[in-house]
Amino acid sequence: MPDTASQTSNRPPLPPEIGRRRTFAIISHPDAGKTTLTEKFLLYGGAIQMAGQVRAKGEARRTRSDFMKMEQDRGISVSASAMSFDYAGHRFNLVDTPGHSDFSEDTYRTLTAVDAAIMVIDGAKGVESQTRKLFEVCRLRDLPILTFCNKMDREARDTFEIIDEIQDSLAIDVTPASWPIGMGADFLGCYDLLHDRLELMDRADRNRLAQSVRLDGLDDPRMAEHIPASLLGQLRDEVQMARELLPAFDRQSFLEGHLTPIWFGSAINSFGVRELMEGIAEFGPPPQPQRANREVAPEETPVAGFVFKVQANMDPKHRDRVAFVRLASGHFQRGQKMLHVRSGKQMTVSAPVLFLAADREVTEEAWAGDIIGIPNHGQLRIGDALTEGEALKFTGIPSFAPELLRAARAGDPLKAKHLDKALMQFAEEGAARVFKPMVGSGFVVGVVGALQFDVLASRIELEYGLPVRFEPSQFTSARWVSGDKAAVEGFVNANKGHIATDHDGDLVYLTRLQWDIDRVGRDHPGVVLTATKEMHA
Repeated sequence: MPDTASQTSNRPPLPPEIGRRRTFAIISHPDAGKTTLTEKFLLYGGAIQMAGQVRAKGEARRTRSDFMKMEQDRGISVSASAMSFDYAGHRFNLVDTPGHSDFSEDTYRTLTAVDAAIMVIDGAKGVESQTRKLFEVCRLRDLPILTFCNKMDREARDTFEIIDEIQDSLAIDVTPASWPIGMGADFLGCYDLLHDRLELMDRADRNRLAQSVRLDGLDDPRMAEHIPASLLGQLRDEVQMARELLPAFDRQSFLEGHLTPIWFGSAINSFGVRELMEGIAEFGPPPQPQRANREVAPEETPVAGFVFKVQANMDPKHRDRVAFVRLASGHFQRGQKMLHVRSGKQMTVSAPVLFLAADREVTEEAWAGDIIGIPNHGQLRIGDALTEGEALKFTGIPSFAPELLRAARAGDPLKAKHLDKALMQFAEEGAARVFKPMVGSGFVVGVVGALQFDVLASRIELEYGLPVRFEPSQFTSARWVSGDKAAVEGFVNANKGHIATDHDGDLVYLTRLQWDIDRVGRDHPGVVLTATKEMHA
């Protein structure tokens, strides 16, 4: 299959296997229907046999992408999962992201590993706060965005109002890929504007694909056989107005992140999902060059990739840690020796895995654009580069200063050492910042959102059998310390009660008030305090 997207720039054509890859994330505000949409993608990709309810009762099947017990209990996604499956001749690499704002850091890092994003919005609520934040992250990376307006089978807002809100609040042009016919109880389906066809929703079977009726445009007399006269007149008027007022689809503008096509549908009723998947296959970008100390192009022969996520204990029986690696270039084969750039050591990747939600299978090969899992015992960290010898440093993978700090205390004092080990593993996973103060014992744990403390406590008890308490700390924030060596040493000696190291051994200044930060700027001009740290080898 020829790759069309790479022709839009001056880059050479991609090898067919790389050109057919589509690596993307789904972003949304909590409860907009992202997890349901993910399920239907897997269903139509042949990856699962039956789509389950997110908050399924009893033995009903659980959402496949939410593999952590707490996610299943609460019905939210709090860790990013990667899933690979084939659809319409393409290999889809779908990265599910946490919708809850307390886990935005994990989402931020995940977006460094994808080439496009699907933004899911609720037809009644429109653009919500978390959607806005995640959209800004996509904009920083110039990611192309496809929009899915969900829950049209419920009472929704006027279609033009929804489009206006996206354009106004996100400052992006919107072009309708489909147009809804009715809403709520009267929602019949959509008219596909990109292919001039009618799509009708089947309310009887939620897992069945919509009926597609090929027509010669909106004036085809057969339209009246499927749509009541009142709704048909409204559809024709609205589509005519939309075509006059809104921009037509322009692939280049979409790939540059200036224009988003919008599909309307109902994920729970499997409606609009196929059209969205076809949109990704047809218009979505193939693997793009990745940013490092030089640009790494996907068509390069040497294999290179970077770790954007580490998940501990995906299989609690084996105490393993799986590093999620985005392949940036080349054709990777099982058993290949790779240079772990940070340590300078060679490692043989003998059991690389591809993910189908909680299931995983060892893969013999992978290509640029794929996301593979490498089981390891802590050697690989977020930001690490793996190459065939070149000392690459991938950039743009951030670590944020935590906004909430608490002291960690083991429920059983005799198990304090075990707790230290568990916390360090979660720090390597990126689930929390863990700081070891210079003065005193124990650890200070930092997170971006309060819900992360609940998840940490739950996982430490579940995976390590260690009850843990997170108690108030005298500190409220943390800053990484850098600067002239002599100035930093003088600063550390004068502030030992505030100094800690993170799990990488980097110096951190723990603060109580903004005044502490201001004072450092005044008293120690040679010292630089930063709220973010670049995570790379």
